[in-house]
Formats: sequence, structure tokens, C-alpha cells
Amino acid sequence: MSVADKVRSPCVSICALNEDDVCTGCHRSGDEITRWTRMDNAERRDVLRRVAEREKKFLIHG
Repeated sequence: MSVADKVRSPCVSICALNEDDVCTGCHRSGDEITRWTRMDNAERRDVLRRVAEREKKFLIHG
């Protein structure tokens, strides 16, 4: 697999975990951030789905 085929990190270089252990920049959990480089593409896509749900909740509830 080439680098171009890898699912890219959602990191936006705003690295700060909130009280729920979720990054306020990319909306990944601390564990997801730590494990990202060891995940395969399927696992990364699962994380991105969870990130999308967290982003929706964040936009609604701030």
C-alpha cells in the first residue's frame, strides 16, 4: 500500500483534549490519536465515522 492509499489523519494541529478526553481540533479521543499510526484503513474509517458524530454533537451542543 502506498502512502497515497492511506486514510489521512483528521489532525488540524489544534491539539487539546477536553474533559471528555476528546481533542477539540480533530474530535478524536486520546486513545484514537495514540493508536492512529498502528491502525489499518478500516479502523481509521471507523474512527472518522465516530469523529463525524462527535463533530455533529459539538456543533449542536457547543
